[in-house]
Amino acid sequence: MTGTDVTAPGAPMTAAAVAALAPFADPAADPASALAALFDFVRPRDRRDLEGPGARYTAVIEVMETDPVRAAQVRRHVLQLLATRRLVGFFADSGILPGTGFFTELGRIVVDRLLPEVPDPDDLRGALRQVFHRRRDWEWFSALPADLSRRFWHLVARETHDDELMARGIIGQILEALLILSYRIGGTDVEGEFGRLGADFKDFAACFRGLTGASQRYVDALRAHLSDPAAHPVDSAEVQVLVDQCQAVIGRARRLAVAQGTSVRLSYVLRHGEQSLQRISDLGCLLDAAVVHEAADLRRAEVVARWSALVRSALAAESQRGSLRSHVGTGVSMLAMRVTENAARTGEHYIAETRTAYHAMWRAAMGAGALIGVMALLKIFASKLDLAPIGYALGYSLIYGLGFVVIYMLHLTVATKQPAMTAQTIAGYLGELHPDGARRAADLDRVVDLFAGVGRTQAAAILGNVVVAFPVALLLSVLFVMFSGSPPIDMAKADHLLHDLDIIGWALPHAALAGVFLFMSGVLTGYFDNHASYARLGQRIERLPWLIRLAGRARAGRIGLYLEANLGGLLGNFLFGCMLGTAGTIGMILGLPIDIRHIAFSSANLGYALAGSGFALPWQVFTWGLFGVMMIGAVNLLVSFSLALWMAMRARGISRSDVRGLGRTLGRRLLASPSTFVTARGLPRDPPAAQDPRQAH
Repeated sequence: MTGTDVTAPGAPMTAAAVAALAPFADPAADPASALAALFDFVRPRDRRDLEGPGARYTAVIEVMETDPVRAAQVRRHVLQLLATRRLVGFFADSGILPGTGFFTELGRIVVDRLLPEVPDPDDLRGALRQVFHRRRDWEWFSALPADLSRRFWHLVARETHDDELMARGIIGQILEALLILSYRIGGTDVEGEFGRLGADFKDFAACFRGLTGASQRYVDALRAHLSDPAAHPVDSAEVQVLVDQCQAVIGRARRLAVAQGTSVRLSYVLRHGEQSLQRISDLGCLLDAAVVHEAADLRRAEVVARWSALVRSALAAESQRGSLRSHVGTGVSMLAMRVTENAARTGEHYIAETRTAYHAMWRAAMGAGALIGVMALLKIFASKLDLAPIGYALGYSLIYGLGFVVIYMLHLTVATKQPAMTAQTIAGYLGELHPDGARRAADLDRVVDLFAGVGRTQAAAILGNVVVAFPVALLLSVLFVMFSGSPPIDMAKADHLLHDLDIIGWALPHAALAGVFLFMSGVLTGYFDNHASYARLGQRIERLPWLIRLAGRARAGRIGLYLEANLGGLLGNFLFGCMLGTAGTIGMILGLPIDIRHIAFSSANLGYALAGSGFALPWQVFTWGLFGVMMIGAVNLLVSFSLALWMAMRARGISRSDVRGLGRTLGRRLLASPSTFVTARGLPRDPPAAQDPRQAH
């Protein structure tokens, strides 16, 4: 390779491609080094170079297609690489979650980052790390058109007598990889990990064991045929049938896990099983095409297509093997659907689709606003105590946390808790859109209806919180003056509270941090709901001997059922309060401007500041403070809703085209009837007949 950055089409690109292929002309050249030089040419020059790799790879393939000599040189080195390296690990492990488990693999990646492992030069995976030696190579490699990969392997697959001998060795290693995968599947702990989902899973163990036996018979038959062509080969039909049955069992386990709860381990086992079964199926189809089928021309085309797809996906996965971000993202996605599903079901209760529900939201928000007015006063009193920093953090956390738990148990509503839940519901509907145009339009209209419901419900919740928290703060201040002779705060504290609402200062960044905490509390709510279901918390609690002696067996059962159904809400709200209560203290300890601003508490603080000034605030100062409260609320909602919607869409694999289509439909609705997003006008008074709204379409 010359190292020249040639990106223009035509002769310069062709000349650069020829130079990249030059190392293959030396019969003694190391195949891995020659391929490394080739892909150094294909590799993008920077991350913004999106089209360059495809153009350069196309130029290389066109040179090979028009120059049989160079194509033969590349073919010889590629086959030599495959014939002289161990392939079993590549086909049995690359692209499949390792059996060691999520956290063990996470530890390996971290250690390898600090002290890189020494690649085995005799293993294909070690050679591939020499070829794709940069951490982000998988990104541009995965983006290369699949057709280019098929064209490359079509050139490599042209047979000669020597190539046929090499191919037999490669097929032998593929057979060994298939056998290893089948024995792993046969060892799946169906009765153990799956057994938590129901006792009937013990009857499916024979299916996984049967796949091992079928694979052994299939491999033995093909090995006999390769040794003696007169021996009749069998295809993988029996293996494929058992693969389908095992996939059905895993699919059923996945559906039950969504309903009953899952764990990192169970999610990991399910994903590992799915990937292993798919690889067995792919290898079986590849072997059928390469060994069993009769028509040579059709066989070669099918072999090339299947080989290309398999190697392409395995190469991309192998390149990501050392990616910490990719591994953590995979692990998070395994639980994200379950977590967001819990939040989505909770979010459905925060969307008012009738006037009755809309007015109920007003009442729930007003009740929460009254309690928030009290909580804000308790926090002001706590700030006057002479405590160590940890004491303030603990006191504030208890005030916030226990207050939010009481609000939750009384079925009241804090406005900013809604977006993290309703975003999951919207993403859940968006993830169920149908591919046909007519149904898609109807589904998008339904999602826009949800947006309108979220908008008017959120408006009711915000106004309900604010319009009550503010006058409650004034009322408590007046009562405090009546009994103590002075307001709960002095003028200096009032100035401080007003400064906290100044959007020119740190009010909006602090509001954004509160929005992040709101999002995190939604995730924690879903996580603990999942854990309660998976651990069968209710059944465990009702069996506690001390609780049975204290409350009786029947009451212990009711306590268990309540905690199992509400653990996410209780802990999510309490931990959210702890986040709010400790943020300012952490900022003080670190010397950083870290704090939180929450719309409901900000409105109450505005009321206390007004009373602390003796109701003598200039109208300009009061108006600016009120504007600050509204802006804090907007940032709270925008940050928490955006993060929650992003996570839910990632978990459900929603495409950008769906988002763009939703944006257009939403824009048209906003222009046509903006009032439906903020008022209950046009809504029915009573709810429709009981029906799961997701079944409406």
